[in-house]
Amino acid sequence: MQSRFRSDRRLTVRMGITLFLLGLLYVGFVAALIVLLKSLVLVVVIAAALLGAQYWFSDRIALFAMHGRVVEREEYPGLHAVIDRLCAIADMPRPVVAVSDMDMPNAFATGRNADNAVVCVTTGLLRRLEPAELEGVLAHELSHVAHKDVAVITVASFLGVIAGLIVRFAFYSGLFGGGRRDQNTAVVFATVMTVSAAVYAISFLLIRALSRYRELAADRAAALLTGRPSALASALTKVSGDIARIPTSDLRTAQAFNAFYFTPALGAEPGLSRFFSTHPSLEQRLEQLGRISGELGEAARPGKAG
Repeated sequence: MQSRFRSDRRLTVRMGITLFLLGLLYVGFVAALIVLLKSLVLVVVIAAALLGAQYWFSDRIALFAMHGRVVEREEYPGLHAVIDRLCAIADMPRPVVAVSDMDMPNAFATGRNADNAVVCVTTGLLRRLEPAELEGVLAHELSHVAHKDVAVITVASFLGVIAGLIVRFAFYSGLFGGGRRDQNTAVVFATVMTVSAAVYAISFLLIRALSRYRELAADRAAALLTGRPSALASALTKVSGDIARIPTSDLRTAQAFNAFYFTPALGAEPGLSRFFSTHPSLEQRLEQLGRISGELGEAARPGKAG
């Protein structure tokens, strides 16, 4: 079903190119592992099982990691009401609503498609935002679902996760079992670790390039759907400022899921590392929302669809 969120052809093209390049990388990676490990069945079964688990259970994994739980309308009537209204305006299926009991103000969407999506907000976000600001954040998350980039980023991140796990396993195996290998085994071991590290680095860069653009696309779609870019800009400014004041030690678990968040769980805006960030800078996002505000004009009304 086509929602009323403004479609973004450039986002669709970027998702297609990213998945194609990662697909080629994935096939090459699996082929290299088969040659090196000399076990077609083992490699294929493990790779397929892990990909299936990430695709089908990504929402549960994310909720578990971020201490989120599904909440009913009776417990959070205001939150449900905003999501109901936005889904009606956007003409899209209603997602499962969840809340994470964390002080970090943030939100994320996950799930393999619009019919199996979850939108989760933290209690820290609910405490800090005004109703119009919360509406902007939720519209942003719903646009990720409508654009299908949540599913794409979930599948795309799979290869990097697997490569990273192999590198980590190889590293610890080398630390504690290095003396028990013959020369041939050591060469295979080193080659697997090198190939995995290269695959992780390439997938890392591809995913972050896609992630930065999809955040701008979600901001744009949310602003046009609600007709209130200034409310979304206010939420971005408030959330980014409050996250910057949260101790880094409290953000470490959340940082693994930065690609899914409304704004990254970072103590400060990245400097030279901005190229590797999952999100565009706050300045970029506010500048875009400012342009949209000018296009809509001061008389734009809430609920105006783009």
